Amino acid sequence: QGQLVESGGGSAQAGRALKLSCVDSRSTATHQCMGWFRLAPGKEREGVAAITDDGNTNYEDSVKGRFTIAQDNGKNTLYLQMNSLKPEDTATYYCAATWDYGCKYDMLSADKYGFWGRGTQVTVSS
Repeated sequence: QGQLVESGGGSAQAGRALKLSCVDSRSTATHQCMGWFRLAPGKEREGVAAITDDGNTNYEDSVKGRFTIAQDNGKNTLYLQMNSLKPEDTATYYCAATWDYGCKYDMLSADKYGFWGRGTQVTVSS
């Protein structure tokens, strides 16, 4: 079993909301950065949202104002609240984490992250 375990994916109609969760099952220490990435068919993987250990956040432009990333360090859990969903949000969403301090300068870059979950599918219908 992997270290990061996602849950909360599913199907929703456009305009509705879903909330993803990611639990770090092996570590109680806080990562430098944690983030959500997504991969849609025919597209490249993209960073959706990320958060640093001191609470700074960064979002991909298309989700700004609609998605919110948050973490509960006491529960080793990362969240992604997704509101006003659009069909183009359809993808497999992956949780990622890193100890690399350099992530703070490029939070949405996948190559900064060394730990990945297996992904959870989000499907948005129009």
